[in-house]
Amino acid sequence: MIALLSALALVSGALHVRAELRGSARHAYLFKPLTTASILAIAALVPGSAPAAYRALVVTGLAFSLAGDVFLMLPSDRFLSGLASFFVAHVLYIGAFSQATGFQLSLPALLPFAVGSGWVLRRLWPHLGSLRAPVVLYVGVITAMGWQALAQWLALGTTFSLCALLGAALFTISDSALALDRFRGGFARAPLAVLGTYYPAQWLIALSVWH
Repeated sequence: MIALLSALALVSGALHVRAELRGSARHAYLFKPLTTASILAIAALVPGSAPAAYRALVVTGLAFSLAGDVFLMLPSDRFLSGLASFFVAHVLYIGAFSQATGFQLSLPALLPFAVGSGWVLRRLWPHLGSLRAPVVLYVGVITAMGWQALAQWLALGTTFSLCALLGAALFTISDSALALDRFRGGFARAPLAVLGTYYPAQWLIALSVWH
């Protein structure tokens, strides 16, 4: 089951990246939700020993991510709706990563994500305009998500917590690339940078339910 769904996500994700690079919106509309839905199915259907609450939080986070994907690909600019959907997804992931250990206040776990987020926010700041408040809130929640993923791995040292950590780190990179592309002007191969980290990030977080 994992192999089949992962293969579907890989093929669909690759076709989505190809469609984005070629500017084919019609194909992107198909492959983007299909890829995230395939990853969601991994978290929802694959047998595993993860606590029910952990699986429910991850699955619901993926569902909000799917909604965010749809908002961001619509022809009209639904950026704030997409941002809000992913904000909720990150809150749910924070809840999942805090299930086993509680919310950790580990400064060593916070430092790498805080430094990276601070660097990105500094580069974005002059270009955000009226979106400064929502973007700062979003940067804060994704920083907290990475922080708790690293704190969980440091506390548990398990394979599933490593999957969650790698997923959180890739998600941070993907969102940073997306923000830099949107607010500082497009850069070459942006879809490859954004989606090439986004889909593996969600896949790894989905796999973390398979303890």
